[in-house]
Amino acid sequence: MEKHGLVTGMDHACQSRHSGLTNAAPAFAAVLAGESNTGPIHPEDSIRIETQWVTMRDGIRLATHLHMPPVTPAPCIAVRTPYGRSAYAAIAMTLCQRGYAVACQDVRGTGESEPDTWDFYIYEWEDSFDFVEWITRQPWYNGFIGSLGGSYDGATQFCMAVHPMMTAIAPEVAGLGLAPSHGVRFHMYVNAYSRTVGKGDDKVPLSEAEMEVRMQQETLATGYFDEPMDVPLSQAILSHFPELSKIPSSERKHWLWTAYNKLEAGKRAALLRTALGENCIASDSTTKLNFLFGHEIDPDALLFPRENTKQLCEAIHAPAFMITGWYDWCLGDTLYSWEQLISHGTEAVRRESRLLITPTAHNKPGYHEGEEQSPALQRVYRKDPELLQFWYGAVKDRNVAALPPVTYYLMGANEWRTCSAWPPKEIEVQDLYLASEGALAWIAATESASDSYVYDPDDPTPTIGGSILSNTYRPGSVDISAVQDRSDVLTFTTPVLSEYVDVVGPIRLVLYASTSALETDFFGRISDVFPDGRAIQLQSGVLRTRYRDSEPTALEPGAVYRFEIDLWATANRFAAGHRLRLDISSSDFPKFQRNRNRGGTPGPSVKATQTIFYGGECLSHLRIPVLS
Repeated sequence: MEKHGLVTGMDHACQSRHSGLTNAAPAFAAVLAGESNTGPIHPEDSIRIETQWVTMRDGIRLATHLHMPPVTPAPCIAVRTPYGRSAYAAIAMTLCQRGYAVACQDVRGTGESEPDTWDFYIYEWEDSFDFVEWITRQPWYNGFIGSLGGSYDGATQFCMAVHPMMTAIAPEVAGLGLAPSHGVRFHMYVNAYSRTVGKGDDKVPLSEAEMEVRMQQETLATGYFDEPMDVPLSQAILSHFPELSKIPSSERKHWLWTAYNKLEAGKRAALLRTALGENCIASDSTTKLNFLFGHEIDPDALLFPRENTKQLCEAIHAPAFMITGWYDWCLGDTLYSWEQLISHGTEAVRRESRLLITPTAHNKPGYHEGEEQSPALQRVYRKDPELLQFWYGAVKDRNVAALPPVTYYLMGANEWRTCSAWPPKEIEVQDLYLASEGALAWIAATESASDSYVYDPDDPTPTIGGSILSNTYRPGSVDISAVQDRSDVLTFTTPVLSEYVDVVGPIRLVLYASTSALETDFFGRISDVFPDGRAIQLQSGVLRTRYRDSEPTALEPGAVYRFEIDLWATANRFAAGHRLRLDISSSDFPKFQRNRNRGGTPGPSVKATQTIFYGGECLSHLRIPVLS
């Protein structure tokens, strides 16, 4: 049914094209429902557990835990992690009792592996290949190598998949670092992580979870962004690459990124240490490289040396079962990596890879509405032995068709859906226009208008849930109505819906805005407003104005600019009686660093008057994908 350009409801023909999971793949639906239990074939006391040292190409030895079944040769499941291989002991035992050999390795510079310092990300490309090569030479290996693990451990799976003997990977909440970055760096969690994970003289012997709690006040007192607009390259870098003197400054970052990707791991690490003036590369070190490679290079890209996206995707030999969540803090890169892998991967990888989008955050449940009545919302879908065995079995049995190409959870309706591609082919992109008196309308206003707010970096709009990774804030679908009532937040809301609307796919915000500052940030966020007034956060995005073009540039205060903000994607049913709301602010702190508004000049924070224009020639609008 269509009203004023809005597609609502769903007819039977659409349901057949964009079906529920139970009809499309009942066996897979049973696995996701927790109704499948394969059971062990070997008793626990028959499993042999030992540690071996695997030597990398440069002589460094990596500690590797082996769980061996009593019957070999056997299919192998490989894991590479910086979080301690003992974290996989339980699932390793479960899989081993079901006939798999499991090899779990501490990555270089972590756990018991050599050396005594950890260079975050840098060596995984080569070390992962060498690990798979070692497995192929073992007498207990039967020709099948799968993998598991999430986040960092998911990224190492992609690195392992470059080996031609890799059979199947299952990267959870991880991508290929391909999505263009907005250049705004995480603050919360990253600082605690850098101090606790891996080896090094500056590491604190605490878990990152405990460290985040202990340093919460420090986190809230720091996190200011005030870097200079242009950071000249050091003499050490210029001496290392004499060619740079002949390259225009506007092209140097791209040239350096290309040169970096051609280096072997040790030289990549040396280059970054030189550029940063640091003895080793920590996770927060990778967030400081905008001056070297440009803001669009995401820190995760450091894991995957390549000339270009096509080359990287073509290098992946094993089909991927990519598992992510609507509230994962890196959802955007996972979905973009999926699209690129399906576009540029080998024929076999394109045909057999699968995508599962769950209602979760990075490592916790994410969508909480109706949680008590919906078991699917209480699970995390990470390190799930039944889910992984279903995937491994489908690949081994050449029955990947048993899994739909894309399976996603439709929040609000609380049901699993399937489609043949992501984004779904059945969506219709529609525009919602900002209008006077906080309205979000399907028809653009003809008269120009504007609303303003003041952003104070010393009193930033706070993080309240959403797509975060935290042990002090609850991630996921929290009520953000109290934040939306702040004076530094503008809200725009649709009329009450008379019928449900399914919004499924990528979302973008086009914003016409001005600021009194030389630079600032703009955040957009959508929420589902319930009849009782709760505004349940769905998704958000950010733009740092200095990064609106390829090179960092200041704004002309008071001038009106057109900005586009990527709000990633969601899948949510806005029920009848609900409303869709967009809110606009200039911070989401401490999730992200807060902008001092100074345009890179030194000094204390500056308050900025932000003005949002709509109607007439400045048609600020939200682009949403409606399932038609």
